[in-house]
Amino acid sequence: MNLAALPRYPAYVYDLRGLADHVRGVRAALGPTELFYAAKANPDAEILRTLAPHVDGFEVSSGGELAHVRATLPNARLAFGGPGKTDDELAAALNAKVERVHVESPRELARLAALGPAEVLLRANLPIAVPGAVLAMSGPFGMDEDALNECARLISDMPDITLRGIHTHLASGLDASAMLDLASRITSWALPWLRARGVPEPEINLGGGMAVDYTGGTRFDWTAYGQGLADIGSGATLRVEPGRSITAYHGRYVTDVLDVKTTRGETYVILRGGTHHLRTPAAKGHNQPFEVLTSSVAPIHRATLVGQLCTPKDVLARDIPVPPLAPGDVIAFTMAGAYAWNISHHDFLMHPPPTFHYLR
Repeated sequence: MNLAALPRYPAYVYDLRGLADHVRGVRAALGPTELFYAAKANPDAEILRTLAPHVDGFEVSSGGELAHVRATLPNARLAFGGPGKTDDELAAALNAKVERVHVESPRELARLAALGPAEVLLRANLPIAVPGAVLAMSGPFGMDEDALNECARLISDMPDITLRGIHTHLASGLDASAMLDLASRITSWALPWLRARGVPEPEINLGGGMAVDYTGGTRFDWTAYGQGLADIGSGATLRVEPGRSITAYHGRYVTDVLDVKTTRGETYVILRGGTHHLRTPAAKGHNQPFEVLTSSVAPIHRATLVGQLCTPKDVLARDIPVPPLAPGDVIAFTMAGAYAWNISHHDFLMHPPPTFHYLR
C-alpha cells in the first residue's frame, strides 16, 4: 500500500501482519503465563480478530467494550474489570459468560452476588512504591487490605461467588526488570493471603504496564520477563493484561500538509486532522514520532506540527527537525496503534473522521 497516495487523508493504517508476528513472539516468550489483551488500548475489530489466535483471552472494562468484544469474538475468554461497574454491566457480564469478574469493592461484590453465580478476582491496591512508573494506579483502583479481608469474609457466606485469586495493576511504563520486581512483591503477598483463605489453584493477574518508548529506544524485553515470571509464579496461575505494548507499534496516522507559515520566528506546519483523531501526544505530553513520506531531504530547520483545531493545544510534535515542507506533503505518525483514535475527542469541530486501512 502506497501511504503517500491514499484516496483521502487523514487515515489510520494498521499493520496486521506485523501485529500478528509481534503478539506471536510475546505469547511464546511468556511460556506458562497467560496473556490477555486489554481491549481498551485499541478495540478495532480487525485488531481483535488478528490477536485472537495468539492470546489466551481479552480484558474488557465497560459494558460497551464487553458487547463489542463478545460480538466480534463470540467464543473468546473474557475478564471484566474497571471501577464503577453498574448493575446492568455486571448482569451483562454474567449473561456473556465472562470467565472472571475483577471486583473493586465490597459493595460491588455484594451487588454482583445478588445477580447470580460468578468467579472473581479481588483487585488489590497494595502499598508498594514503584520507582520510575509513568502512571501509578492508586486511589480509586482496587482495595486495601481491610477491604480485601472484608470481601473474603463476605464470600465465605456467598455460595454463588467463587474466589479464584487476586488482580493487580499498580503501575505503567516499566521495563522488564522493574515489572519482575513488582511481580515478585505482589506474588509474595498474594499467594500466602489466598492460601490462608483456602483458595485452590490460585490465580494472580499482574495487569499490564509494560513500557513503550515513543522516542524509538529499546522495546520491552518479553523474553526476560517470561523467564522471570516462570520462576516467580510457582504454585499459581499467572496472567498479564498488556495493551499498549501489544498494538502501539502497528498503527500509523497518515495525513497531509495544508499550510506552512512562520509567525514571530516560529514555523508551523498545519496538517489535516489533529489531536481529535490522535490524542496520544496530548495525553502523554510528548512529540509523536513521524516520517515524511514525500521527501527524502534531510531535516534542515525546525517546526511545530499542528492540526486544524481552534486550540493551541492541538500539537502533534513541537519544535522538531523537519525537511522543507509544503502543502500536499504527506506525513505518517508512527506508533499510533494504541490509545490513539479510540481515546480522541472525535466530534470537536466536527471535521470528517479518518479512513481506516489494513495491511494483511
